[in-house]
Amino acid sequence: MKKILVVEDELKIARLVRDYLHQAGFAVIEASDGASALSLARSEKPDMVVLDLGLPEMDGLDVTRRLRQSSSVPIIMLTARSEESDRIVGLELGADDYIVKPFSPKELVARIRAVLRRADATLGGGELIRAGAVTIDLPKMRVTVGDAEADLTATEFELLVTLARHPGRIYTRAQLLDALHGVSFESYERSVDAHIKNLRRKIEADPRRPQLLLTVYGVGYKFSDA
Repeated sequence: MKKILVVEDELKIARLVRDYLHQAGFAVIEASDGASALSLARSEKPDMVVLDLGLPEMDGLDVTRRLRQSSSVPIIMLTARSEESDRIVGLELGADDYIVKPFSPKELVARIRAVLRRADATLGGGELIRAGAVTIDLPKMRVTVGDAEADLTATEFELLVTLARHPGRIYTRAQLLDALHGVSFESYERSVDAHIKNLRRKIEADPRRPQLLLTVYGVGYKFSDA
């Protein structure tokens, strides 16, 4: 049974999420503030964190930043914030997905399952993908660039795998979102840009002048076939 850490300071929302996750077959642990969330993440080692951005004292962005210093656990952000910048910052810090309040609990469950499928998929199989200086070991969820290992989240890993399987093929943002989620979500296409930015920072020699993950202006992205 997958274990989900729900971090939410609004009791009504926390109970709603907990009840739906229990009905969906997940084990649930709860925290109402950032410090407790970090402590539970260390001790309980959940399979996913569902994290409200609007927490007291230490907000969700700070929690995400702290979690990503030592863990690649999948993170879905819950946010009432409508500003584009808040969503982009959360994704650039390493969150896997987000959902805006008010939300459908059924959609949240679907998104949780989609992200967990991505994380599980990276652990299966026995395939190696080599593209230029990049080697991707699927069963170990390990990426090396030359002799250096890159520490990727499950979403970043799956995005890189999608692009590197077909060097030179151009993917639109919508196609990449579909490859990541596996279902049709009306997801924010700019989230792909945030994940690409993270990937470039981790695998490019100079993220400002990428040689591997290339932008095709007006269309999307491709992995270099040079």
